[in-house]
Amino acid sequence: MANKNLLQVKNKKVRNIHREILSDNWYTLEKISFDYRRDDGNWETQSREAYDRGNGAAILLYNKKNKTVILTRQFRMPTYINGNDSGMMIEVCAGLLDGDHPEDCIKKETEEETGYKLDKVEKVFESYMSPGSVTEILYFFIGSYEEKMKIGEGGGAEEETENIEVLELGFEKAMEMIGTGEIKDAKTIMLLQYAKINGLFSNG
Repeated sequence: MANKNLLQVKNKKVRNIHREILSDNWYTLEKISFDYRRDDGNWETQSREAYDRGNGAAILLYNKKNKTVILTRQFRMPTYINGNDSGMMIEVCAGLLDGDHPEDCIKKETEEETGYKLDKVEKVFESYMSPGSVTEILYFFIGSYEEKMKIGEGGGAEEETENIEVLELGFEKAMEMIGTGEIKDAKTIMLLQYAKINGLFSNG
């Protein structure tokens, strides 16, 4: 779960934090009330809801020689009820830390979801993904893959009912899919853009 100390008073403009659990069914939804000092010096009481689903990690698997990437496709119910007619999303491999170190987590998730076993991964940045309502920090990685690293079919952990389809796409095709709207997942767009900006597939 997210570090609870993050909500302790580090900012002198914040005081009197009160937390109320609204739901603890899957993850934790809290109502947080607090006093915030405005720029004019006056204090006002504010209240926010924060959803704690833990922190996570994501990785872009890339093959520089073939100029390809490994992505996944799976059904995402929240997108289905918000206008995604099929509910299917194309994404990089990702998962919740569940107490693991981010590097250990993403290696495990890569093997479970894609069937590729990676020895080395590189952390490139980290980001709060929806800071207005979700506590999650996502750790972003890249990792080089070759066919000989594939030790299984992937598809995700059976007990988690993920039903993940593994896709191998040309990098340029994946970039085009951002423009066409076939790829709408934020973490995937961020990692593909990182690869583009940093010349991951350049010949130099």
